[in-house]
Amino acid sequence: MDDRNSDGTPGIPAGTGAGSGPPDLNQLRTFLAVYRAGAFTAGARTLGLSQPTVTAQIRALEGRLGRELFERLPRGAAPTPFADDLAARITAPLDALGAAAGPPAGEDAPAEPVRLAGPAEYLTHTVLPALAPLVERGVRLRIAFGLTDGLLDELRAGRHDLVVSTVRPRGRSLAWLPLSDEEFVLVGAPVWARRLGGRIASEGPGALRDVPLVAYAEDLPILRRYWRHVFGRRLTAVPAVTVPDLRAVRAAVAGGAGVSVLPRYLCEAELASGALVPLHLPEDPPINTGFLVRRPGAPAHPHVALVGDRLARRAREAG
Repeated sequence: MDDRNSDGTPGIPAGTGAGSGPPDLNQLRTFLAVYRAGAFTAGARTLGLSQPTVTAQIRALEGRLGRELFERLPRGAAPTPFADDLAARITAPLDALGAAAGPPAGEDAPAEPVRLAGPAEYLTHTVLPALAPLVERGVRLRIAFGLTDGLLDELRAGRHDLVVSTVRPRGRSLAWLPLSDEEFVLVGAPVWARRLGGRIASEGPGALRDVPLVAYAEDLPILRRYWRHVFGRRLTAVPAVTVPDLRAVRAAVAGGAGVSVLPRYLCEAELASGALVPLHLPEDPPINTGFLVRRPGAPAHPHVALVGDRLARRAREAG
């Protein structure tokens, strides 16, 4: 009888167990590629193999071990606890073996580009200037912009090497380190600062009831967080302007379109010049931590580690 998983794909044959022989080295390499990529298709792309070949090798390895390694999901594959343990045991030896068997020293081969993704504003303002010196050293970069949830899904699927995330990823499928803290500031043009005077300190958010809001998105994500953290209130309002780029939000607010909440790093120059004015200075402003996220294990090629180390070092220096 053909044993099948709940999704209809062939399962581990009955009677097959851990006593059927030691794992094949190629099967372990394939397992690690799928584990790091978070998907069979992405793992196959990394290895330069077809997806059926990768699937067959994973099935064979599962048969040898007598354990299921991945839960097949609509998008990708989630490692089982047994797979997490296996990856922890074999990652260092396989990476060391791969490095020893790599191309001879001095061999001229084009470096693979580092695929880095994150919020457009932060990558443009902070990350790309920090990485510019690496380009002279032969590092190639492929930059993608997007929202955190989608980028983390794409990272699991192997589409990116590194992601700058606005939230700390959950689970063990991704590795992360804190990158930077950003303070959020309620800002407006001088005309709005004059109109409001000191009313926010005395009246709270009620002083802003009739003031136009400029937002990153229709659901006011940054503004809502500020209201909740600073005022202890739930913000229910319809924005006057929405634009999916905080640099454009900054420009609209500086032009007098209304008020908004921006990360301080993005409006420091405007605050210094007076083009923008802080409308409220709470003792405990909202702080958001950014994270540099990658798949577990050693990077696919050394330039990924070089980029990650550079960003981590710059974050420590800035802190």
